[in-house]
Amino acid sequence: MTATATERTSSRAEVRRPGRRNPAPYLFILPAVLVLALVFGYPLLTVIWDSFSVPQLLGTSSFGLDNYATVLTDPLFLKSLLNNLRLFLAVPILTIVAVPVAALLFERVRGWRIYQSIAFVPYVIAIPVVGIVFSYVLQRNGVLNDALHALRLDALVHDWLGDSGTAIWSVLFVIVWQQLGFGIVLFVARLSSLENSLIEAALLDRANWWQRFWNILIPHLATTIEFFFTLSLINMLSWVFNYVFVMTGGGPAQSTNVLEMLLYTYAFRDGLPNLAAALSVIVLLISLVLLAIQAAIRRRVERLEN
Repeated sequence: MTATATERTSSRAEVRRPGRRNPAPYLFILPAVLVLALVFGYPLLTVIWDSFSVPQLLGTSSFGLDNYATVLTDPLFLKSLLNNLRLFLAVPILTIVAVPVAALLFERVRGWRIYQSIAFVPYVIAIPVVGIVFSYVLQRNGVLNDALHALRLDALVHDWLGDSGTAIWSVLFVIVWQQLGFGIVLFVARLSSLENSLIEAALLDRANWWQRFWNILIPHLATTIEFFFTLSLINMLSWVFNYVFVMTGGGPAQSTNVLEMLLYTYAFRDGLPNLAAALSVIVLLISLVLLAIQAAIRRRVERLEN
């Protein structure tokens, strides 16, 4: 009897021995991994392969960096990249506006739920709908200029989308208007996990709103701000095609052309899928760099919190 118990104990110890892992959890997630590999992995490898493939005569292909050289030396690539960098300015604007507004809503001001819903409504509207509406608002004979005429502010009347100097900034304004609600709701959701005892202690110490905001709310939102900032940067790099395509089509004079618009031009208008594949890989690499920066910042924030 004692020997049997000893054998059972030793067998359990072998099962729990460090270095041996139960394969069952991996078998459970294996179908999901295979689906992801099929849906995302195979197309990604195909795009990378096509980016190095250079079509030749008689249906043959060579392999090299010619596609990348063509894309990087295209003057429109540099202009598109600069426009994406200009749209990056929307990210600090979104953050600087969304965080204080979320803090005010967290204070449960009268009607805060209604204000939160109003702020979130633009985010759920389809981007093509937003683009079409603002195309009518911001055009030369649009609603905005009609309102300025009615207010006798003729000096401010401008062709907001038809002028190459203001078109990209008009697109930026529309992006901020629509994306602001997401940031507000995200920060309010994060603040809802804050312990009320911290706010009550600050009130007992007669801390004003700014002191509570800067010393309690901002530290609590640090990781969420970092996540929102990085996510918004990636969106400004690879998620603004709909705005540009609907509102300006990349014009006037390519002043609102972005990397996604250039990719669309390569793939569908010019019939150059290999150049589009090379540009896709370049955009992917830039996104990975942003994610690496975000990971480094997160580690630094976590160290400061600890």
